[in-house]
Amino acid sequence: LSANPRKTIHVVDWQHGSIKGVPDPNVAECSTTVALCSQQDIRHNPDMHSYVARLHAAIRSKRTPALVGLDPRWADLPAEIIQKHRGLELSDLTNRARAFEEFSRRIIDVVAPLVPAVKPQAAFFEECGPAGVDALARVILHGRDAGLIVICDAKRGDIGTTSEAYARAYLAGADPAAAPFAADALTVNPYLGSDTLAPFCKLADERGAGIYVLVRTSNPGAGTFQDLATDGRRMFEHVADLVESLTATRAPGRSYGSVGAVVGATYPRELAELRARMPHVPLLVPGYGSQGGSAADTAAAFDADGLGGLVNSSRGIIFAYRRPEYVQQFAPERWEDAVAAATRAMIADLAAHTPAGRL
Repeated sequence: LSANPRKTIHVVDWQHGSIKGVPDPNVAECSTTVALCSQQDIRHNPDMHSYVARLHAAIRSKRTPALVGLDPRWADLPAEIIQKHRGLELSDLTNRARAFEEFSRRIIDVVAPLVPAVKPQAAFFEECGPAGVDALARVILHGRDAGLIVICDAKRGDIGTTSEAYARAYLAGADPAAAPFAADALTVNPYLGSDTLAPFCKLADERGAGIYVLVRTSNPGAGTFQDLATDGRRMFEHVADLVESLTATRAPGRSYGSVGAVVGATYPRELAELRARMPHVPLLVPGYGSQGGSAADTAAAFDADGLGGLVNSSRGIIFAYRRPEYVQQFAPERWEDAVAAATRAMIADLAAHTPAGRL
């Protein structure tokens, strides 16, 4: 049993991949997470402490590698949420933070039965100031309470004690109470070198957390630095080789370690090359959908069993009610139904065009 500062007892049914919240009026300050995990019970299977083991268990349970990105943008929020939270001034950052939190929580509630993981983007919360940072922390906990793997997309990266502080702040890993931002995993920027990654790797090992190192990003300008070559290797290949070496030592006898890489679907040839170059590395694949990447473009991220990768979609899911194919189908007040429909469409697309169909 692990203590968790919530007011609900959660019974986790690992066989069916569901979580059932049972309100307990007798619990005043905290609640206990009771995991009915049979053979997957962490208490009897220490390997389930590791990030990649928990990630792949979640992917198998939901039978999809679809990842929903939580990127709340004020101008794109449903009208009902804007009207509820804007108060007297559209620039009221506290009201905006509250709107982002409600929107993100409701997205989580819709997608939790469908996907294994969500990825809140810290920047959209941070722009709201202290209230936004508090909202981010609560959104991450809400995702964890819903039984999801939560990857905080904050792209942190520094050296020495600064990296250690970032790691302690974000990497909760197997125990949500271990860090203020209770993320399972964190995106990390390696630009300062290998000593940037060491503190994150160390704490990830200790806490059963994961990190995703930026290797080949999905943006159009990625090649400005990433394509620069030395010693016959482009910069992103240098980073990939470092990431593979870091995670291979953490995966003795296993297919994957918990040091992952971000590789964009917008560069499918490089994605295939990098999968071969990093056979032990779990991949986080942005660029699907709104950025132009197709499901087929992501196929190389996966092994024959459909594992080894997560494919992210943010705007295409959370703002689906604005997409032409859903505008006629769902009235504006049914935006959550559009989110569910777009999520199911992504799941089907990945199943049809990648090895994820074998999950």
